[in-house]
Amino acid sequence: MKKKIDMTDGPILKNVLLFALPIILANVLQQLYTTVDTLVIGRYCGDTSLAAVGTSAQPVEVLLCIFLGIGSGVSILVSQHAGAGNAEQMRRTTDTAVFFVYVCGIPVCILGVLAAPAILGLMGAPADTWDAAVSYTRIVFLGSLGNIGYNMNAGILRGLGDSRASLWFLVVSCIANIVLDLLFVAGFGMDAGGAALSTSIAMYLSWLVSIAYIRKKFPELQLTWLPKTCDRRTLRDIASIGLPIGLNNSLYSLGHVAMQTLVNAQGSTFMAGVSVAGRLTGIANVAITALSSAATTFSGQNYGAGRYDRLRRGHLMIPVVSGAVTLLAGLFFISIRVPILSFFSNDAAVLKYASRYVLVLLLSQWLFAVFNGIISIVNGVGLIRYTTVVNLLMLWAVRLPSAYLIARFFDGTFIMLCFPISFGFGMVMMLGYYLFSPKWKEILHRQNPSPPTDAQSA
Repeated sequence: MKKKIDMTDGPILKNVLLFALPIILANVLQQLYTTVDTLVIGRYCGDTSLAAVGTSAQPVEVLLCIFLGIGSGVSILVSQHAGAGNAEQMRRTTDTAVFFVYVCGIPVCILGVLAAPAILGLMGAPADTWDAAVSYTRIVFLGSLGNIGYNMNAGILRGLGDSRASLWFLVVSCIANIVLDLLFVAGFGMDAGGAALSTSIAMYLSWLVSIAYIRKKFPELQLTWLPKTCDRRTLRDIASIGLPIGLNNSLYSLGHVAMQTLVNAQGSTFMAGVSVAGRLTGIANVAITALSSAATTFSGQNYGAGRYDRLRRGHLMIPVVSGAVTLLAGLFFISIRVPILSFFSNDAAVLKYASRYVLVLLLSQWLFAVFNGIISIVNGVGLIRYTTVVNLLMLWAVRLPSAYLIARFFDGTFIMLCFPISFGFGMVMMLGYYLFSPKWKEILHRQNPSPPTDAQSA
Protein backbone atom coordinates (compact mmCIF):
# COMPACT_ATOMS: atom_id res chain seq x y z
CA MET A 1 0.00 0.00 0.00
CA LYS A 2 1.32 3.45 -0.88
CA LYS A 3 1.96 5.57 2.18
CA LYS A 4 0.38 8.73 0.78
CA ILE A 5 -1.45 11.46 2.66
CA ASP A 6 -4.31 13.16 0.83
CA MET A 7 -4.21 16.79 1.92
CA THR A 8 -7.53 17.52 0.20
CA ASP A 9 -9.56 15.49 2.70
CA GLY A 10 -9.68 14.89 6.46
CA PRO A 11 -8.53 16.96 9.47
CA ILE A 12 -6.07 19.60 8.27
CA LEU A 13 -3.79 19.73 11.30
CA LYS A 14 -3.70 15.95 11.69
CA ASN A 15 -2.72 15.47 8.03
CA VAL A 16 -0.09 18.19 8.23
CA LEU A 17 1.49 16.74 11.37
CA LEU A 18 1.40 13.18 10.02
CA PHE A 19 3.06 14.44 6.84
CA ALA A 20 5.63 16.52 8.74
CA LEU A 21 6.68 13.93 11.33
CA PRO A 22 8.69 11.69 8.97
CA ILE A 23 10.34 14.80 7.48
CA ILE A 24 11.25 15.99 10.98
CA LEU A 25 12.89 12.64 11.69
CA ALA A 26 14.59 12.72 8.28
CA ASN A 27 15.85 16.24 8.94
CA VAL A 28 17.27 15.08 12.28
CA LEU A 29 19.17 12.41 10.38
CA GLN A 30 20.40 14.96 7.84
CA GLN A 31 21.61 17.12 10.70
CA LEU A 32 23.27 14.00 12.05
CA TYR A 33 25.41 13.94 8.89
CA THR A 34 27.04 17.24 9.77
CA THR A 35 26.86 16.60 13.51
CA VAL A 36 28.81 13.35 13.18
CA ASP A 37 31.31 15.13 10.92
CA THR A 38 31.71 17.86 13.54
CA LEU A 39 31.93 15.45 16.47
CA VAL A 40 34.47 13.16 14.82
CA ILE A 41 36.58 16.04 13.49
CA GLY A 42 36.44 17.86 16.82
CA ARG A 43 37.63 14.77 18.68
CA TYR A 44 40.21 13.44 16.21
CA CYS A 45 41.40 16.54 14.31
CA GLY A 46 40.91 19.67 16.43
CA ASP A 47 39.32 23.11 16.35
CA THR A 48 41.16 24.30 13.22
CA SER A 49 39.57 21.53 11.17
CA LEU A 50 36.22 22.35 12.79
CA ALA A 51 36.56 25.91 11.55
CA ALA A 52 37.44 24.62 8.06
CA VAL A 53 34.26 22.51 7.88
CA GLY A 54 32.16 25.45 9.07
CA THR A 55 33.44 27.84 6.41
CA SER A 56 33.30 25.20 3.63
CA ALA A 57 29.57 24.52 3.96
CA GLN A 58 28.48 27.91 2.58
CA PRO A 59 30.04 27.85 -0.93
CA VAL A 60 28.59 24.38 -1.53
CA GLU A 61 25.15 25.76 -0.67
CA VAL A 62 25.43 28.59 -3.20
CA LEU A 63 25.77 26.35 -6.26
CA LEU A 64 23.41 23.64 -5.01
CA CYS A 65 20.54 25.86 -3.92
CA ILE A 66 19.52 27.01 -7.38
CA PHE A 67 19.01 23.38 -8.43
CA LEU A 68 17.34 22.41 -5.18
CA GLY A 69 14.94 25.29 -5.86
CA ILE A 70 14.10 23.63 -9.15
CA GLY A 71 13.35 20.51 -7.10
CA SER A 72 10.92 22.59 -5.05
CA GLY A 73 9.27 23.65 -8.30
CA VAL A 74 8.90 19.99 -9.27
CA SER A 75 7.35 19.24 -5.87
CA ILE A 76 4.83 22.08 -6.24
CA LEU A 77 3.80 20.94 -9.73
CA VAL A 78 3.50 17.30 -8.68
CA SER A 79 1.31 18.28 -5.72
CA GLN A 80 -0.96 20.37 -7.97
CA HIS A 81 -1.24 17.56 -10.56
CA ALA A 82 -1.84 15.00 -7.80
CA GLY A 83 -4.63 17.17 -6.38
CA ALA A 84 -6.16 17.46 -9.85
CA GLY A 85 -5.73 13.71 -10.52
CA ASN A 86 -3.65 14.33 -13.68
CA ALA A 87 -1.47 11.19 -13.92
CA GLU A 88 -0.14 11.96 -17.41
CA GLN A 89 1.20 15.35 -16.38
CA MET A 90 2.81 13.82 -13.29
CA ARG A 91 4.73 11.42 -15.58
CA ARG A 92 5.89 14.28 -17.78
CA THR A 93 7.02 16.22 -14.72
CA THR A 94 9.07 13.33 -13.32
CA ASP A 95 10.66 12.62 -16.75
CA THR A 96 11.72 16.25 -16.98
CA ALA A 97 13.00 16.15 -13.39
CA VAL A 98 15.35 13.26 -14.24
CA PHE A 99 16.65 15.30 -17.18
CA PHE A 100 17.30 18.23 -14.84
CA VAL A 101 19.28 16.11 -12.37
CA TYR A 102 21.91 15.10 -14.90
CA VAL A 103 22.04 18.32 -16.91
CA CYS A 104 22.53 20.35 -13.72
CA GLY A 105 24.32 17.94 -11.40
CA ILE A 106 27.31 16.97 -13.53
CA PRO A 107 28.39 20.57 -14.31
CA VAL A 108 28.02 21.50 -10.62
CA CYS A 109 30.42 18.68 -9.67
CA ILE A 110 33.04 19.87 -12.15
CA LEU A 111 32.61 23.59 -11.48
CA GLY A 112 32.73 23.12 -7.72
CA VAL A 113 35.99 21.17 -7.79
CA LEU A 114 37.66 23.76 -10.04
CA ALA A 115 36.33 26.86 -8.28
CA ALA A 116 36.73 25.78 -4.62
CA PRO A 117 40.05 27.61 -3.94
CA ALA A 118 38.84 30.82 -5.59
CA ILE A 119 35.58 30.79 -3.62
CA LEU A 120 37.32 30.17 -0.31
CA GLY A 121 39.80 32.92 -1.15
CA LEU A 122 36.96 35.39 -1.69
CA MET A 123 35.50 34.35 1.66
CA GLY A 124 38.76 35.13 3.42
CA ALA A 125 39.29 31.65 4.83
CA PRO A 126 42.18 31.87 7.35
CA ALA A 127 45.52 30.35 6.40
CA ASP A 128 45.42 27.83 9.25
CA THR A 129 42.18 26.32 7.85
CA TRP A 130 43.02 26.58 4.13
CA ASP A 131 44.16 23.06 3.19
CA ALA A 132 41.39 21.32 5.12
CA ALA A 133 38.73 23.72 3.78
CA VAL A 134 39.78 23.23 0.12
CA SER A 135 39.83 19.44 0.51
CA TYR A 136 36.43 19.35 2.23
CA THR A 137 34.79 21.69 -0.32
CA ARG A 138 36.07 19.82 -3.38
CA ILE A 139 35.00 16.40 -2.14
CA VAL A 140 31.54 17.60 -1.08
CA PHE A 141 31.08 19.12 -4.55
CA LEU A 142 31.87 15.73 -6.07
CA GLY A 143 28.86 14.41 -4.18
CA SER A 144 26.54 17.14 -5.44
CA LEU A 145 25.05 14.99 -8.23
CA GLY A 146 23.81 12.53 -5.60
CA ASN A 147 22.61 15.42 -3.43
CA ILE A 148 20.61 17.01 -6.26
CA GLY A 149 19.21 13.64 -7.38
CA TYR A 150 18.09 12.66 -3.88
CA ASN A 151 16.46 16.02 -3.17
CA MET A 152 14.67 16.00 -6.55
CA ASN A 153 13.22 12.56 -5.81
CA ALA A 154 12.30 13.59 -2.27
CA GLY A 155 10.42 16.55 -3.77
CA ILE A 156 8.49 14.25 -6.10
CA LEU A 157 7.50 12.03 -3.18
CA ARG A 158 6.43 15.01 -1.04
CA GLY A 159 4.28 16.28 -3.90
CA LEU A 160 2.58 12.88 -4.04
CA GLY A 161 1.91 13.01 -0.30
CA ASP A 162 4.54 10.39 0.64
CA SER A 163 6.82 11.85 3.30
CA ARG A 164 7.77 8.58 4.97
CA ALA A 165 10.04 7.14 2.30
CA SER A 166 12.71 9.86 2.61
CA LEU A 167 13.13 8.93 6.27
CA TRP A 168 14.09 5.35 5.43
CA PHE A 169 16.44 6.47 2.67
CA LEU A 170 18.26 8.63 5.16
CA VAL A 171 18.39 5.90 7.81
CA VAL A 172 20.42 3.81 5.39
CA SER A 173 22.69 6.66 4.29
CA CYS A 174 23.15 7.99 7.83
CA ILE A 175 24.37 4.63 9.08
CA ALA A 176 26.74 4.48 6.12
CA ASN A 177 27.92 8.02 6.86
CA ILE A 178 28.72 7.23 10.52
CA VAL A 179 30.59 4.05 9.65
CA LEU A 180 32.58 5.75 6.89
CA ASP A 181 33.31 8.79 9.10
CA LEU A 182 34.89 6.58 11.71
CA LEU A 183 36.75 4.60 9.03
CA PHE A 184 38.13 7.54 7.02
CA VAL A 185 38.75 10.09 9.79
CA ALA A 186 39.39 8.10 12.95
CA GLY A 187 40.83 5.04 11.20
CA PHE A 188 42.72 6.38 8.19
CA GLY A 189 43.43 9.88 9.55
CA MET A 190 41.99 11.63 6.47
CA ASP A 191 40.95 14.74 8.44
CA ALA A 192 38.16 16.95 6.97
CA GLY A 193 38.48 15.34 3.54
CA GLY A 194 37.52 11.96 5.01
CA ALA A 195 34.37 13.44 6.56
CA ALA A 196 33.43 15.00 3.22
CA LEU A 197 34.02 11.71 1.39
CA SER A 198 31.78 9.77 3.77
CA THR A 199 28.97 12.34 3.37
CA SER A 200 29.24 12.31 -0.45
CA ILE A 201 29.11 8.52 -0.64
CA ALA A 202 26.08 8.49 1.67
CA MET A 203 24.21 11.03 -0.52
CA TYR A 204 24.77 8.91 -3.65
CA LEU A 205 23.43 5.93 -1.74
CA SER A 206 20.28 7.88 -0.78
CA TRP A 207 19.73 8.90 -4.40
CA LEU A 208 20.02 5.35 -5.75
CA VAL A 209 17.72 3.94 -3.06
CA SER A 210 15.12 6.65 -3.78
CA ILE A 211 15.08 5.79 -7.49
CA ALA A 212 14.54 2.11 -6.72
CA TYR A 213 11.71 2.96 -4.28
CA ILE A 214 9.81 5.23 -6.68
CA ARG A 215 10.12 2.67 -9.50
CA LYS A 216 8.64 -0.04 -7.26
CA LYS A 217 5.97 1.89 -5.32
CA PHE A 218 4.87 4.32 -8.05
CA PRO A 219 5.28 2.42 -11.33
CA GLU A 220 2.74 4.73 -12.98
CA LEU A 221 5.39 7.50 -12.91
CA GLN A 222 7.77 5.36 -15.00
CA LEU A 223 10.81 6.96 -13.35
CA THR A 224 14.05 6.06 -15.15
CA TRP A 225 17.64 5.71 -13.93
CA LEU A 226 18.96 7.82 -16.79
CA PRO A 227 17.38 10.73 -18.72
CA LYS A 228 14.73 9.57 -21.20
CA THR A 229 12.83 12.61 -22.42
CA CYS A 230 12.18 16.25 -21.63
CA ASP A 231 8.78 17.83 -22.23
CA ARG A 232 9.26 21.47 -23.27
CA ARG A 233 6.01 22.75 -21.82
CA THR A 234 6.67 21.00 -18.52
CA LEU A 235 10.21 22.37 -18.59
CA ARG A 236 8.79 25.89 -18.87
CA ASP A 237 6.38 25.22 -15.99
CA ILE A 238 9.18 23.90 -13.79
CA ALA A 239 11.43 26.81 -14.71
CA SER A 240 8.72 29.43 -14.11
CA ILE A 241 8.25 28.20 -10.54
CA GLY A 242 11.54 26.52 -9.67
CA LEU A 243 14.05 28.97 -11.14
CA PRO A 244 12.87 31.99 -9.14
CA ILE A 245 12.89 29.84 -5.99
CA GLY A 246 16.32 28.48 -6.91
CA LEU A 247 17.77 31.89 -7.74
CA ASN A 248 16.34 33.23 -4.52
CA ASN A 249 17.85 30.34 -2.58
CA SER A 250 21.17 30.79 -4.33
CA LEU A 251 21.29 34.53 -3.63
CA TYR A 252 20.22 33.73 -0.09
CA SER A 253 23.11 31.28 0.24
CA LEU A 254 25.44 33.84 -1.31
CA GLY A 255 24.32 36.10 1.50
CA HIS A 256 25.29 33.32 3.91
CA VAL A 257 28.74 33.36 2.32
CA ALA A 258 28.91 37.09 2.99
CA MET A 259 27.75 36.40 6.53
CA GLN A 260 30.41 33.72 6.88
CA THR A 261 32.99 36.27 5.77
CA LEU A 262 31.98 38.46 8.72
CA VAL A 263 32.25 35.40 10.96
CA ASN A 264 35.69 34.57 9.54
CA ALA A 265 36.87 38.11 10.32
CA GLN A 266 36.48 37.33 14.04
CA GLY A 267 39.11 34.58 13.91
CA SER A 268 39.22 30.79 13.98
CA THR A 269 38.03 30.51 17.61
CA PHE A 270 34.79 32.34 16.87
CA MET A 271 34.46 30.39 13.59
CA ALA A 272 34.70 27.13 15.51
CA GLY A 273 32.12 28.35 18.03
CA VAL A 274 29.65 29.22 15.27
CA SER A 275 30.28 25.84 13.58
CA VAL A 276 29.58 23.98 16.83
CA ALA A 277 26.49 26.10 17.52
CA GLY A 278 25.15 25.31 14.05
CA ARG A 279 24.93 21.64 14.90
CA LEU A 280 22.56 22.36 17.80
CA THR A 281 20.51 25.12 16.16
CA GLY A 282 20.07 22.92 13.10
CA ILE A 283 18.70 20.00 15.09
CA ALA A 284 16.50 22.26 17.20
CA ASN A 285 14.78 23.74 14.15
CA VAL A 286 14.12 20.73 11.92
CA ALA A 287 10.37 21.30 12.40
CA ILE A 288 10.57 24.47 10.29
CA THR A 289 11.60 22.62 7.15
CA ALA A 290 9.17 19.77 7.78
CA LEU A 291 6.12 21.94 8.40
CA SER A 292 7.05 24.19 5.48
CA SER A 293 7.15 21.14 3.19
CA ALA A 294 3.78 20.07 4.57
CA ALA A 295 2.43 23.58 3.97
CA THR A 296 3.58 23.57 0.33
CA THR A 297 2.05 20.15 -0.33
CA PHE A 298 -1.17 21.10 1.48
CA SER A 299 -1.45 24.33 -0.51
CA GLY A 300 -0.56 22.76 -3.86
CA GLN A 301 -2.87 19.76 -3.57
CA ASN A 302 -5.86 21.79 -2.39
CA TYR A 303 -5.28 24.49 -5.01
CA GLY A 304 -5.05 21.83 -7.72
CA ALA A 305 -8.22 20.16 -6.45
CA GLY A 306 -10.10 23.45 -6.10
CA ARG A 307 -10.52 22.99 -2.33
CA TYR A 308 -10.37 26.70 -1.50
CA ASP A 309 -12.34 26.16 1.70
CA ARG A 310 -9.42 24.13 3.08
CA LEU A 311 -6.95 26.81 1.99
CA ARG A 312 -8.94 29.34 4.00
CA ARG A 313 -8.84 27.14 7.09
CA GLY A 314 -5.19 26.16 6.85
CA HIS A 315 -3.40 29.26 5.60
CA LEU A 316 -2.94 30.70 9.13
CA MET A 317 -3.22 27.51 11.18
CA ILE A 318 -0.09 25.88 9.72
CA PRO A 319 2.33 28.85 10.16
CA VAL A 320 1.12 29.44 13.72
CA VAL A 321 1.63 25.78 14.66
CA SER A 322 5.10 25.87 13.05
CA GLY A 323 6.02 28.92 15.14
CA ALA A 324 4.76 27.35 18.38
CA VAL A 325 6.58 24.04 17.80
CA THR A 326 9.81 25.87 16.93
CA LEU A 327 9.65 28.05 20.04
CA LEU A 328 9.06 25.08 22.36
CA ALA A 329 11.90 23.12 20.76
CA GLY A 330 14.17 26.15 21.03
CA LEU A 331 13.47 26.60 24.74
CA PHE A 332 14.16 22.93 25.38
CA PHE A 333 17.52 22.96 23.59
CA ILE A 334 18.52 26.21 25.28
CA SER A 335 18.06 24.51 28.64
CA ILE A 336 20.46 21.66 27.72
CA ARG A 337 22.86 23.53 25.42
CA VAL A 338 25.91 23.52 27.73
CA PRO A 339 26.40 19.74 28.07
CA ILE A 340 25.60 19.14 24.40
CA LEU A 341 28.05 21.77 23.13
CA SER A 342 30.74 20.30 25.38
CA PHE A 343 30.70 17.13 23.28
CA PHE A 344 32.13 19.05 20.32
CA SER A 345 34.95 21.04 21.90
CA ASN A 346 36.83 21.43 25.17
CA ASP A 347 37.98 24.98 24.46
CA ALA A 348 36.34 27.45 26.90
CA ALA A 349 36.35 30.34 24.38
CA VAL A 350 34.80 28.21 21.63
CA LEU A 351 32.06 27.06 24.03
CA LYS A 352 31.35 30.62 25.19
CA TYR A 353 30.79 31.83 21.63
CA ALA A 354 28.75 28.73 20.74
CA SER A 355 26.48 29.13 23.78
CA ARG A 356 25.83 32.81 23.04
CA TYR A 357 25.04 32.03 19.38
CA VAL A 358 22.60 29.24 20.32
CA LEU A 359 20.78 31.45 22.82
CA VAL A 360 20.15 34.28 20.33
CA LEU A 361 19.13 32.01 17.45
CA LEU A 362 16.80 29.71 19.33
CA LEU A 363 14.95 32.54 21.06
CA SER A 364 14.11 34.10 17.68
CA GLN A 365 13.71 31.20 15.22
CA TRP A 366 9.96 31.01 15.84
CA LEU A 367 9.65 34.28 13.91
CA PHE A 368 11.32 32.61 10.95
CA ALA A 369 9.05 29.58 11.30
CA VAL A 370 5.90 31.71 10.94
CA PHE A 371 7.46 33.63 8.04
CA ASN A 372 8.54 30.45 6.23
CA GLY A 373 5.20 28.76 6.79
CA ILE A 374 3.36 31.63 5.09
CA ILE A 375 5.84 31.68 2.21
CA SER A 376 5.33 27.93 1.70
CA ILE A 377 1.54 28.30 1.57
CA VAL A 378 1.81 31.09 -1.01
CA ASN A 379 4.44 29.24 -3.08
CA GLY A 380 2.23 26.15 -3.16
CA VAL A 381 -0.33 27.92 -5.35
CA GLY A 382 2.43 29.23 -7.63
CA LEU A 383 2.54 32.86 -6.41
CA ILE A 384 6.29 33.18 -6.00
CA ARG A 385 7.14 36.74 -7.08
CA TYR A 386 6.40 38.54 -3.81
CA THR A 387 7.90 35.79 -1.65
CA THR A 388 11.12 35.94 -3.68
CA VAL A 389 11.40 39.71 -3.21
CA VAL A 390 10.73 39.51 0.55
CA ASN A 391 13.32 36.76 0.98
CA LEU A 392 15.96 38.83 -0.76
CA LEU A 393 15.09 42.00 1.14
CA MET A 394 15.19 40.15 4.45
CA LEU A 395 18.74 39.02 3.77
CA TRP A 396 20.37 41.75 1.68
CA ALA A 397 18.54 44.84 2.96
CA VAL A 398 18.17 43.85 6.62
CA ARG A 399 20.32 40.96 7.89
CA LEU A 400 23.66 41.71 6.24
CA PRO A 401 23.60 45.49 6.80
CA SER A 402 22.64 45.01 10.45
CA ALA A 403 25.38 42.39 10.88
CA TYR A 404 27.93 44.76 9.37
CA LEU A 405 26.82 47.61 11.63
CA ILE A 406 27.03 45.38 14.71
CA ALA A 407 30.53 44.24 13.77
CA ARG A 408 31.63 47.76 12.83
CA PHE A 409 30.29 49.76 15.76
CA PHE A 410 29.70 47.26 18.57
CA ASP A 411 31.29 43.80 18.84
CA GLY A 412 31.72 41.33 15.98
CA THR A 413 31.13 38.36 18.25
CA PHE A 414 27.51 39.56 18.62
CA ILE A 415 26.72 39.66 14.89
CA MET A 416 24.14 36.89 15.36
CA LEU A 417 21.78 39.61 16.65
CA CYS A 418 21.11 40.36 12.98
CA PHE A 419 18.98 37.18 12.80
CA PRO A 420 16.09 38.21 15.08
CA ILE A 421 16.05 41.61 13.35
CA SER A 422 15.69 40.04 9.89
CA PHE A 423 13.29 37.30 11.04
CA GLY A 424 10.95 39.91 12.50
CA PHE A 425 11.06 41.93 9.29
CA GLY A 426 10.22 38.90 7.15
CA MET A 427 7.30 37.80 9.32
CA VAL A 428 5.73 41.26 9.27
CA MET A 429 6.08 41.48 5.47
CA MET A 430 4.38 38.11 4.91
CA LEU A 431 1.57 38.85 7.36
CA GLY A 432 1.09 42.06 5.38
CA TYR A 433 0.74 39.99 2.20
CA TYR A 434 -2.00 37.90 3.78
CA LEU A 435 -3.85 41.04 4.86
CA PHE A 436 -3.46 43.30 1.82
CA SER A 437 -2.71 41.27 -1.33
CA PRO A 438 -5.72 41.43 -3.73
CA LYS A 439 -4.58 38.23 -5.49
CA TRP A 440 -4.41 36.27 -2.23
CA LYS A 441 -7.78 37.58 -1.09
CA GLU A 442 -9.27 36.56 -4.44
CA ILE A 443 -7.98 32.98 -4.08
CA LEU A 444 -9.25 32.63 -0.52
CA HIS A 445 -12.71 33.88 -1.51
CA ARG A 446 -13.13 31.48 -4.42
CA GLN A 447 -15.88 28.90 -4.17
CA ASN A 448 -15.12 25.20 -4.53
CA PRO A 449 -16.09 23.87 -7.98
CA SER A 450 -19.45 22.10 -7.92
CA PRO A 451 -19.32 18.29 -8.32
CA PRO A 452 -20.72 17.04 -11.64
CA THR A 453 -24.37 16.07 -11.77
CA ASP A 454 -25.44 12.60 -12.85
CA ALA A 455 -26.29 13.92 -16.30
CA GLN A 456 -22.89 15.58 -16.64
CA SER A 457 -21.10 12.44 -15.46
CA ALA A 458 -22.99 10.39 -18.03
